[in-house]
Amino acid sequence: MAKESTWAGGGILSPLYPWRYHDSVTKLASWSQSEYADLCDSLKTSTNIDPEFSPSGMLCIATDEIQTAANWAERHAKSIDLAGQDKVRILEPALACSPDKAIWMSDIAHVRNPRLARALVEDIMLMGVSLTINQPVVRLLIDHDKVSGAETPNGVLESDAVVVCTGAWTGQLFNDFTSPPAIRPVKGQMLLFKTNPGTIKRIVLEDNRYIIPRKDGRVLFGSTLEEVGFDKQTTSAAREELYTLATARFPVLKQYSIEKHWAGLRPGAPAGIPYISAHPYLSGLYINAGHFRNGVVLGPASARLCADLVLGRKPILPPEPYAWQAARDE
Repeated sequence: MAKESTWAGGGILSPLYPWRYHDSVTKLASWSQSEYADLCDSLKTSTNIDPEFSPSGMLCIATDEIQTAANWAERHAKSIDLAGQDKVRILEPALACSPDKAIWMSDIAHVRNPRLARALVEDIMLMGVSLTINQPVVRLLIDHDKVSGAETPNGVLESDAVVVCTGAWTGQLFNDFTSPPAIRPVKGQMLLFKTNPGTIKRIVLEDNRYIIPRKDGRVLFGSTLEEVGFDKQTTSAAREELYTLATARFPVLKQYSIEKHWAGLRPGAPAGIPYISAHPYLSGLYINAGHFRNGVVLGPASARLCADLVLGRKPILPPEPYAWQAARDE
């Protein structure tokens, strides 16, 4: 359970270069960011599993996007600073070449997403929720334009409401539907170094590659963007590319070995805008999928918004941008 993109990602609690996304993505991210510290504290208390919420801040090296970032920050009341070379050196001493200017986002945190997923599973089980795992959904059960459950190899699961949140595989489940959601797999590969705690201090983002320090000294570096269907195999070419970039930017990493190299499949959607919606004509069917690279940061808001729709409550955000048939211009 939670072994696909939830497990494989880096756990940064911000979209990468958030100013590149539509406002609808920023609004989901902002709601989640305001809740994450309390969520992690609550999960740690209830389950004794620490998701390791770490407010390390994020350095974005993107000199040609400084004005765009400033405009975005002003529009959304976000806090960003322009860090000069001296401040960059202080913020991340391990960075080989300190740029003249960088975008510093001091309030960006990260979590250890495999632990977050374990804590969430444990928490809902403690609430008495029944989980059926390792049973693929063969098809949705539809009767007179209403979904009544799902069929698995071991039988039928009946329900008044079905929420499809099957990540990169969502498109396959809707292959026979009219106007299926445009969700596709996008592979990403990542390296894990085992260093001493404090070797790397901040999230650093440059040219779509990022480094993330964990509390125990482990350091993630990633990730690739590969349109290769459902191929989840790691490749020696990606390993070499990532290692070369990581050690060039952070030479101290040459002292440490690669502990792990893995690949995962992101659920790509047009413009990175997820589908969080009731089906346009099948009663009882909902979707919460297509979060691309931002599943962890958008997760709490997406889950809450989807629950609002299922339960008929006032939604936390206007749901129209995430509707099944909403425009998603790249």
